[in-house]
Amino acid sequence: MLKKSIKSTALIGVFLGLLSGNTFAKPQYINILTGGTSGIYYPLGVALSQVYGSIPEAKTSVQATKASVENLNLLQQGKGELAFALGDSVADGWAGNTEAGFKKELTKLRGIANVYPNYIQIIANSESGIQTLDDLKGKRVSVGAPKSGTELNARAIFKAAGFSYEDLGKVEFLPYAESVELIKNRQLDATLQSSGLGMAAFRDLATNMQIVVVPIEKDIVEKIGSAAYGAGIIPANTYEGQATDVPTVTITNVLVTHEDVSDDVAYEMTKGVFENLDKLKNAHSAAKDINPETAHQNLPIPLHPGAEKYYKEKGLL
Repeated sequence: MLKKSIKSTALIGVFLGLLSGNTFAKPQYINILTGGTSGIYYPLGVALSQVYGSIPEAKTSVQATKASVENLNLLQQGKGELAFALGDSVADGWAGNTEAGFKKELTKLRGIANVYPNYIQIIANSESGIQTLDDLKGKRVSVGAPKSGTELNARAIFKAAGFSYEDLGKVEFLPYAESVELIKNRQLDATLQSSGLGMAAFRDLATNMQIVVVPIEKDIVEKIGSAAYGAGIIPANTYEGQATDVPTVTITNVLVTHEDVSDDVAYEMTKGVFENLDKLKNAHSAAKDINPETAHQNLPIPLHPGAEKYYKEKGLL
């Protein structure tokens, strides 16, 4: 009689769980790895954490990091469930490129979606006289945090342009906010950063001094010779005082998870992105470029089975 009672109680519990819509049997932690708080990864990560907060039993958090390279290494260690990263960094992590900051192949990485393109933005104080890439020689330039995705982009672009860090007057390895503060204080001449358009730190700089958005011509993109890089345009008036369109380089951003995240969780994370695009666009305009039709295409790592289930469900695969 006691066994029947216990069995009945267990069945009732399962039934009530189904009625309440519980997706997971126990608390599911979703830690979202982003970037610096003044960039674009962070506000989008916060928006996603709010979206995922509605998943029954999910406990979400957002972690500010040094972005791509750190995020991917943390995922490999199981210290996060979702991360933003640049496509070229994801490819380097999968291959275990030591020069890019990966001590071994990050074989646990799995793809959720391509999201929006990052634009390489070289912003200079107009007083520095910098107008072209070649003008950076002999100048004080910040290129992002050491071995960050941005810094790897800087190396690739400078190499394609025919020079290296040794040709610069001074090199600082700093993210957005710190670079902008040094330019304001006339301690730096320019910074190269990889970000979505309309980044807050650059908008702030443009309202405080006259800036130059330095062009990166299409031939540089071709010389880089990587499928992760493409040609793009920073539209006129993206920043105050920028009167014309400026050619530049783009790199796709990828939402990445790892193989130990369950199919159910990966499915819910993928679904949460595409069924809440308005919320992401409200967090930052860069999200307007997220396209479910192409999000699963040309990923540099295998697609997570949970994400694959979502795309198939929507007829996209």
